[in-house]
Amino acid sequence: MNELAEGTIKWETGSVKGRLAMAAIVAAALVFTWFAVRWQIGNMLGELTSPAQPNSLEVASAAMGLAPGDPLARSLYATKLKEEFSEESIANSVANFEEVVRLSPNDYRWWIELGRAYEQAERLDEAEMAFKRAVELAPAYTFPQWQIGNFYLRRDRAEEAFAHLTRATEKSIVYREQVFALAWDYFDKDPAEVERLAADTPGTRVTLAQFYAARGAADDAIRVWNSIPEAEQARHPQIIKNIVQYLYSKRFYRQTLEFSRKAGIDADAEFEKISNPGFEKFLGDSENVFFSWRINRNDSKLEIGTDSSARAEGQRSLKITFKNYAKPELYNVSQLVAVEPLGRYRISFMLRVENLRTGGEPIFEIVDAKNDVSLVRSQRFPLGSQDWQPWSLEFVVPEGCDGVTIRTTRESCGENCPISGTIWYDAFNIERL
Repeated sequence: MNELAEGTIKWETGSVKGRLAMAAIVAAALVFTWFAVRWQIGNMLGELTSPAQPNSLEVASAAMGLAPGDPLARSLYATKLKEEFSEESIANSVANFEEVVRLSPNDYRWWIELGRAYEQAERLDEAEMAFKRAVELAPAYTFPQWQIGNFYLRRDRAEEAFAHLTRATEKSIVYREQVFALAWDYFDKDPAEVERLAADTPGTRVTLAQFYAARGAADDAIRVWNSIPEAEQARHPQIIKNIVQYLYSKRFYRQTLEFSRKAGIDADAEFEKISNPGFEKFLGDSENVFFSWRINRNDSKLEIGTDSSARAEGQRSLKITFKNYAKPELYNVSQLVAVEPLGRYRISFMLRVENLRTGGEPIFEIVDAKNDVSLVRSQRFPLGSQDWQPWSLEFVVPEGCDGVTIRTTRESCGENCPISGTIWYDAFNIERL
């Protein structure tokens, strides 16, 4: 009986010790879990909270309370302090970024933020040191090169600035375009200085050609593009379309024509030529061409299309049928033609009319496409019916203009002045005099 009691006591004692040990383990696990969860929550708040949020300073303070040793939470807090622009808040921001760097000394991002904070506090030598450290930690990354380059540029140390900014152009299209923009403004739009900073790679030259086109430097865009191997050009169909659109929107028509031909948009268009002059080829989507016939068919009172039954030459003509069309303007058939500034030209065509009735007759017009100014207008088209007759107009291109628009318009006759009947065009030609 005593042995049984003694065994029972030993078992209970061991059981108590086991339970105590288990409880200690559970408590330790709970404590560890609590701190781990707190840290994770603090880290998450620091990572997901934007400094632009109205309550981000309060969130940052809460995140630091949950994870005092987490660099993300402290970085958010330091960033918000920096925004207050008081001497005390800037000093506190610097101190907190210094602590962030101490907590994570090998993360280049925190050295960049510390450099910004030092610069704001006008501790410029320390700012330069911090930016340099960021570059040392991530020499192949674009962002540190961009940051230190901008720092040097703000200090008016252009050579050092662009030495780093040039490296930023090698791998990143986004930074490449920004570097070109900085150089363009800094060096007063000098393409030689811009190109001195561009890495000598085909990809960089592609971006540079687009950059020039977007800023209206049309000749530079062509020069740079033509220096790119054709195989590399072919790899960037969207870029060349962008260039066409940039040059067209800035009204550099000769250069637009060259790029549009390369892009296959106006493959058959030529300088000082009217495209598809006899309407023998298909009239495609006029919204996606620049130097071909543009036909606006969005009017139920107007029918426009090719006609093989009536023609002055070849197999087809263009037929325009008016069904009591009453709008005061008529620009439904037009084409842009690239020409030489100050050149003297004659445009001729064949015209046929049938049952034409109106108080505001159609007229053929040539317009300075650079300034939207009419250069010459034909006589009014004859009323009634008339078989094919030759028509021609002569004009001189204004200085600085390299494109004219040929189009059909009409004589003014008020707001409600309908046209009925049909006209045909054929055999367009332009010749330089």
